[in-house]
Amino acid sequence: MPAGRDESVDTIQRELTAFARRARATAARLHPELSLVSYTLLAHIDAQHGCRATDLAAHYLLDKSTVSRQVATLEKLGLVERRPDPADHRVQVLHPTEAGTRVLSATHASRRAAYQERLADWSTEDLDRFAAYLLRYNGGA
Repeated sequence: MPAGRDESVDTIQRELTAFARRARATAARLHPELSLVSYTLLAHIDAQHGCRATDLAAHYLLDKSTVSRQVATLEKLGLVERRPDPADHRVQVLHPTEAGTRVLSATHASRRAAYQERLADWSTEDLDRFAAYLLRYNGGA
């Protein structure tokens, strides 16, 4: 008999919490001083080829002070640097340093290997459905 809607939502909540804990542990292995939020911001900065702190706050719906603290940590660790925006020198754009790019690359490779191992016995159809569901869930408001 199928689980009720409430039971399914409870299971989803519990499993997403476990997923988040695993993600935080991965970030901690990346660097003991680097939180999951910092790692996520660094990855976004890299993917965007640089962005402003206000863009990070807007994209992740974070308070500017939270982003400021996380960016300060990334700068202190030598993973991010500020550069003037070529279009408006009053604006500072965050860019990953070479060290930041190396850390992201190494972490991406190890995370991908861990996911490949964890999902090794899943069919292509299951992986496609799971990916689609995650996109759908994360695309929701």
